[in-house]
Amino acid sequence: MRQRALFIAAVLASASAQANEYGHYEVKKFINMSTAADGQASVTLRLPLFNHVLDDLGAHAGAYPPRFDTLEDRHRAEADVTLIANILDPMAGNFAHNPPMLFRLGLLHTIGHNLDLPGSDAKAVAAFKALLALTPDDPRANFRYGMFLAGTTKLADAVPYLEKAKSLGVVAADYPLGVAYAALGNKALALEHLQSYSQRVPGDENATKMIDALRQGNVDVQHASERN
Repeated sequence: MRQRALFIAAVLASASAQANEYGHYEVKKFINMSTAADGQASVTLRLPLFNHVLDDLGAHAGAYPPRFDTLEDRHRAEADVTLIANILDPMAGNFAHNPPMLFRLGLLHTIGHNLDLPGSDAKAVAAFKALLALTPDDPRANFRYGMFLAGTTKLADAVPYLEKAKSLGVVAADYPLGVAYAALGNKALALEHLQSYSQRVPGDENATKMIDALRQGNVDVQHASERN
C-alpha cells in the first residue's frame, strides 16, 4: 500500500478538484509501431493528438492522488498509459537524443507512477535523467523532475531541481519548494518561498494557512515511505 508524506497532500490541496470526464481514445490512431522488411522497428506518432491525450492524463493523474469522476475512467486511463508505454518503451533508445520525446516519456511514466503501474517510477527517472543530460537548463524538465521526486517523497533530491527551475523562470516552483523546505525542517526557506508564491497568488488559502501555521510553529510534517 502506498503511503505519502504530508508534503504531497499539502501540494495537492492547492489544486482544484478535477470535474471533467477522462476522454475516450483509440491509442493506435495516434501512436503505432511497425516493422520494416529489414526488421527495423519504427514508431509513427500523430503528435497533436498524443499531446492532447498526455494533457488529459496529466489533468487527472499528473499528481498524486489521481482524480477521476469514476473508477471506469481511471481504468481506461490505466489501460491507455499501459498501451502507450508498451509501444514506446521498446523504442526508448531511438529517443536518446530527442528532448521533446524524452520529456513526453517522463510525463507518461510520472502519470503511470501516480496510477501505481509497476516499474513506472524507474522509467520516469531514466527519461528525466536522459533529458537533463541533454538539456540541463531546460526549465520545464527541471521543474517536472523536481515535482516527480517530491511526489515520491525524495524531498532533498527534489529541491535542487525545483530551485534550478525557479532560477530559470518557473515561478510555480515557489509553492512546492516552500512545502518541501517545511517538510525538511527549514522554516526560514519555507516561509521565503511560500510568501513569494502568496504575493503572486494572494487568493490561495492553502498557502496562507501554511504560512500562518509555520509562523505559529504548528507545522508537523513527517516523512512516510514511498511504498510498502
